[in-house]
Amino acid sequence: MPSTFSQRLFGLRAKLLRRYEHGPFVRCLSGLYGCRWRRYERSGGQPGDCCCSKLEGAAFALLVVAFCLTLLFLYFWGQAENDYNDFDWFNFGHLGFWFPWSVVLLVVSAGFFTYVTVLMLLAVCLLSEGQNLHLHWSHKVGILISLIFSIAATAVLSDLWGEEWTTLLLSFQVTAPYLHLGGVLLMTALAWPIALHIFRMKSSVRRALIVGLYLVILFTLYLVPLGLYSPCIKEKGTLGAAPALIGHRGAPMLAPENTLMSFEKALEAGSDGLETDVAISYDGVPFLMHDHNLQRTTNVREVFPNRTNTPAAMFTWSELEGLNAGSWFLSQNPFGTAGSLGEEERQRAGNQSVCSLQDFLQLAGQTHKLVIFDLYRPPYGHPYSNSWIQRTLDVLYNVSSIQSSQVLWLPSDLRSLVQQMDPDLQQTSGSRLPLEELQRNHIVRLNLPYSSMSAELVSEYAAANISTNLYVVSQPWLYSLAWCTGVHSVTTNAPQRLRTLNAPLLLMSPEEYNLMWILTDVVSSVLVVFIFYFHRWRERGLAFCSDRETTLDNSSYCQIKTEFSNIWSVSNCQTEKMVNLATVTSGPSQPGNPADPVTEDNGIDSAQSSSIIRVRDTSLCLTLFLF
Repeated sequence: MPSTFSQRLFGLRAKLLRRYEHGPFVRCLSGLYGCRWRRYERSGGQPGDCCCSKLEGAAFALLVVAFCLTLLFLYFWGQAENDYNDFDWFNFGHLGFWFPWSVVLLVVSAGFFTYVTVLMLLAVCLLSEGQNLHLHWSHKVGILISLIFSIAATAVLSDLWGEEWTTLLLSFQVTAPYLHLGGVLLMTALAWPIALHIFRMKSSVRRALIVGLYLVILFTLYLVPLGLYSPCIKEKGTLGAAPALIGHRGAPMLAPENTLMSFEKALEAGSDGLETDVAISYDGVPFLMHDHNLQRTTNVREVFPNRTNTPAAMFTWSELEGLNAGSWFLSQNPFGTAGSLGEEERQRAGNQSVCSLQDFLQLAGQTHKLVIFDLYRPPYGHPYSNSWIQRTLDVLYNVSSIQSSQVLWLPSDLRSLVQQMDPDLQQTSGSRLPLEELQRNHIVRLNLPYSSMSAELVSEYAAANISTNLYVVSQPWLYSLAWCTGVHSVTTNAPQRLRTLNAPLLLMSPEEYNLMWILTDVVSSVLVVFIFYFHRWRERGLAFCSDRETTLDNSSYCQIKTEFSNIWSVSNCQTEKMVNLATVTSGPSQPGNPADPVTEDNGIDSAQSSSIIRVRDTSLCLTLFLF
């Protein structure tokens, strides 16, 4: 029994000390990476040699840089999904036609990242197989294009839309624990090809640089959680109520924005309030319109082709009532959700008209919902350019059933006068002002962009009985972050989506996170140490066999290259030559001749005998090293 166990142990060690070349797999890798499909075009790295030439090393470094930049941009643009609609309408305003540029940019960036990632995986697999790198020139061009795209897109978006970097930083507060986990797993996986090559290097300086760089990155990842902050890492018992939902121009994913159908859809989705934008018509009727003109959300181009760029406030109410404010939603499908509407809803959406403030307030008053609106001052020369606030208050008090306490009064013009006229209005500020000034102006709520999200800010204002509303929050991860931060309400394009969340995404207790962090680091450390020790032990064993190349009994060394491995052995080549020569010159041997090199009984010729000798020598070498 012990001898059987020893034999099995010997067999296992012998297998571990062999170098295998997985022919079909390596052929596929080399073909995809360098278009080297034939065996003679491939080159395996010898112990002590560099894995590639300087040119190929530069190409690989460029590949790593392209991978990092394409990953960064893809993550950045993926997290910016909350504002895709704003990006598309921004392009509409400059180009004059609608197109989902945000989705196109996402698809292109995902394509470049996938391409570069596949090349990275091919390179790592080739290195793990001990192969030299030879990147095809077409891939080098592709990498360069990917790099240029990532740099150019990042620079342009940073210049035109720099505030989106704040969104990226906010996303780290939610995703950082999981990004840390992914980074540690990636560095742990890279330990195999790195250890394989550093223990085959002859240059101790190069080996020290690579190991040092790898360990610095690895231990930095291990310690990242020490500086990590996430409001979603908290005890579940300390979590506050979910932020109230205020429909941004109604439910613009389900109906044309700022129409009665949109507000009704928002209420059906469970919104606690409604948000809109108010302008004053030329004849003094407050109506709902976000844009300065009517080009985007009405058919003004068809009805009034010569007044396409005319300010919306310069149209009379009768002219506004005659416009269609819903057909654009079906044709342009701004959120990609129009297809989810039934046939009856599509017909209703296509027949929507411009909504008046009176109808909007009536709906909110009947359903007891909060309202908040931006109030636009009419342009110079407008009959109500100096009395637009009074005209709005007249509608609020005289022709609607809404209570003053339901109105979050946002306009800052003549705020003190409005406060004196109606103290029940909830004065709301759209700016981060000093706390003393807010209290002096009787501000009870802040209406801020979500980029201003801060747990310290929210708690500071909450202590002074000032609640916080953030706009526009439509993605579940961003709503979850607002929930964990303690925000009181959010303005959203997707009340139907956020209402379904029963708890913040990615919420965990500090104990759960510490366990995940420590367990990840410990398992990674054990695996990395084991991988490095294994390759060190393996390469020393192979080097031991090679070091037995000493001259014994006038012997020389022959190298046998097989299909799957390189085996160095000691053989008596001179003896082989003499045996072969004797076999040729002496002719058939006489029976009973003791010097006969061919044994008829076993049928083994001299060439086979030499191979057996070499294999036995190799087994002897492995045996000496192992035991």
